[in-house]
Amino acid sequence: MSKKENGLMKKLHVEDNFLGQKEFDTLQTHMMGNNFTWYYNTFIDYEGQQDKFQFNHMFYGLDKPTSGYFELLKPLLEIMNPVSVFRIKANLLTRTPEIVENELHVDITFLSEEKRKQWTTSIFYMNTNNGYTKFEDGTKVESVANRLITFPANMKHTGTSCTNERTRLVINFNYYRM
Repeated sequence: MSKKENGLMKKLHVEDNFLGQKEFDTLQTHMMGNNFTWYYNTFIDYEGQQDKFQFNHMFYGLDKPTSGYFELLKPLLEIMNPVSVFRIKANLLTRTPEIVENELHVDITFLSEEKRKQWTTSIFYMNTNNGYTKFEDGTKVESVANRLITFPANMKHTGTSCTNERTRLVINFNYYRM
């Protein structure tokens, strides 16, 4: 992670070894195994995009769990302790010859800028690779297994592909907390 002493770093919280090793291993084994369900998404940044795709797994949306695997997230949610959850979605990007940065965005687009400040986004990294999350000011957080980054939902960010592993796998949480 870049060490910048600015407003962004004060808003960005990085926690390594977020889950206990046993809980992390269980989650990682399921999500990176051959039997976990992934859905092909024909775009990453916007529809109609050429040559960019990812695989997703929606754990929670429309005010309810949407996946039979939702129970796997209980150890994470117990620590995060959200008051309300908007969405929980996993993204899987495949290896590319060079790292590809996607477009900067916010996750909860239907809320006003002011309302988004009240919500939280967290990204949980399922595997270590040379991909990263990048913020509008250029700050980068490296993809390290069992790392959780947390920031206000109004902060623009983007993910990347990786070149040194078969996949880059993260879980995105959008939630409200006290």
